[in-house]
Amino acid sequence: MRTLIAIIALVFATAASAASKQEIDAQVRETLGQFQKQTSAGHELAQKAAGMLVFPKVIKAGIGIGGEYGEGALLIHGKPVAYYNIASASIGLQLGAQARSEIVLFMNEHALGNFRSSQGWKAGVDGSVALATLGAGGSIDTETAKKPIIGFIFSNQGLMYNLTFEGSKISKITK
Repeated sequence: MRTLIAIIALVFATAASAASKQEIDAQVRETLGQFQKQTSAGHELAQKAAGMLVFPKVIKAGIGIGGEYGEGALLIHGKPVAYYNIASASIGLQLGAQARSEIVLFMNEHALGNFRSSQGWKAGVDGSVALATLGAGGSIDTETAKKPIIGFIFSNQGLMYNLTFEGSKISKITK
């Protein structure tokens, strides 16, 4: 029980120690550099996107009951225009903690506009996020590349598979 409380406290302590605008901007730049190194195909898609939501560090932890939290920026034409957090809670078979980076590409103005006008956007409810996976030669599946919202989840070890954005709530924050 103490371990459970400690893990949940870790996730929510991360939320309480919110980063400054400058810290988030620096982390976003670093994350985009890592993203470009890991997937040139993803980087090419990002160049075509109407907007890009970048969460440099999303912490997920749990023992039976878990949660995740991270802060990031919405970039339009490569410039931060707003700041957001991503959070979710879960119950079920889970044990441990993990840090990862998440990038959401809004491939057209309609998808971006729907996101920006929402009062707390929930993945899977307010918009379906197609999770990108890499094929032979580092290419992205052609069907995924046609979707209006494409997500990438990765760590220092590379793109991560069998993960989802579903159930994550993304809310605008003031910085």
